[in-house]
Amino acid sequence: MFCSGCGQALVEGQAFCQQCGRPVAPPVPPVPGLQFQLENYAGKVKTLSILWFVYAGLSLLLGIAGAGFAQAFMMGGLGHWMHGPVPPFLMGPFFIHLIWLAVAVRVGLALVAAWGLWEHTQWGRIVAIVAGVLSLLRFPLGTLLGVWTLVLMLGYRNSSLYQQL
Repeated sequence: MFCSGCGQALVEGQAFCQQCGRPVAPPVPPVPGLQFQLENYAGKVKTLSILWFVYAGLSLLLGIAGAGFAQAFMMGGLGHWMHGPVPPFLMGPFFIHLIWLAVAVRVGLALVAAWGLWEHTQWGRIVAIVAGVLSLLRFPLGTLLGVWTLVLMLGYRNSSLYQQL
């Protein structure tokens, strides 16, 4: 510990600087329960990270099934159920590629958010907030995960706790 006025080295428990006579500021007491709050918050962030991994897996499986169904429907694979071939869509292959791209982006964003939260990186918090906002429209699981992500990641208290992890 050093004097804030002259920079002289101070001894523990010394009330005044021996060189300049400036009073030594008392040490700041630790915040009561901060370690408990950090451990509690770290557990919630780990759980949120695991849920983002699970959500990415479910999105991948449901996206593959949905895109496969859309491709079969648009390309005439379900024509025997409809008493004849399905009329071709104007931009069927374009929409199929757009669906695959949307699935890949959603799964990729969820995986990056999960990994960033798992590692407690600052960019992971920001990616999780973006993923949470975008997943709000994916009722019901995406909405629940998005709301919980936003509640856990936004706010001054949560921001300062996350920075200390």
